[in-house]
Amino acid sequence: MANLKVAALCFLAAATFWVLNALNKDNYTTVVEFPIEIIFDQEEFMAVENLPSRIKVEINGNGWDLLRKYFKINETPFLIEINNPSTKNYILTSEIRRSLAESISPTGLVSMVSDTIKFNVDKLVTRKIKILPDTTSNSLARNHRLVGKMEIDPEMVNVKGPTSILQQLDGVLKVPLGEDRINKSFNKILPLEAPEKFKDFLSLEEESVHIKFEVIQMLEGNKRLKVKTLNFPSNVSLQNEVNTVIMSYLIDERKVEELGNFEFEAVLNYNNRNREDSTIKVQVSPRPNFLENIKFEPEILKLKYENP
Repeated sequence: MANLKVAALCFLAAATFWVLNALNKDNYTTVVEFPIEIIFDQEEFMAVENLPSRIKVEINGNGWDLLRKYFKINETPFLIEINNPSTKNYILTSEIRRSLAESISPTGLVSMVSDTIKFNVDKLVTRKIKILPDTTSNSLARNHRLVGKMEIDPEMVNVKGPTSILQQLDGVLKVPLGEDRINKSFNKILPLEAPEKFKDFLSLEEESVHIKFEVIQMLEGNKRLKVKTLNFPSNVSLQNEVNTVIMSYLIDERKVEELGNFEFEAVLNYNNRNREDSTIKVQVSPRPNFLENIKFEPEILKLKYENP
């Protein structure tokens, strides 16, 4: 056992000596990822994607120097300054080869593995964007309606950011109302923020917006209506005799009293029949604009023709 330990120690010492001796030699060649930093005027431009932080290069030199670069020990990034990065989204590595070679001295630069360094930097601009309440979800309660014009203050806001990000807004900044199934008039001051995915890119001049609007309820109702036939020839009748139909509807809660001023009829106008299947649809007369979702039971009736 003691002999094995001695042999192992001798082997380790020999290997260490060989490695140290090898690292002291010159003329080694390897490929490493060298750190870079792209710099530009950040008051005028902004990166819309992560900037490249390393480039692959083939280098030649002393073993110790190559080892330090391979394991990224005490590295100082190579600075690449771009005057107008929004006009071109790449730089040729041939343009920086000489200055990079000087930067990594005494290690020698053999070649650049890639011929380009790509980046995505946009010019910063300020645009006036329209503010709109986000009503795409279940903002209003069932059978409730928005009436009149929404009051929005301010209606426009200045937004600063990269041109490509501002274009994605399409001129509109949607503001969540913070409530679902709203069943009464709305009057709130809401925080004004960029969409979550754009927060790192956009800055807004205003911090809040005042939104106000009126909400009314549409009440459900139904009526039994007498059937009135129009323009029927003498040899045409209904296949199933119907004297009345049931009309269901929604009505503006503010118009309920006006409903009593109307005498409704279920009209069957022969001139409006479907010639292909000999059917006719029920229509109501009159039809005031404060009634919505009007439905009939039955809604379609079959016609019967007799020989003249």
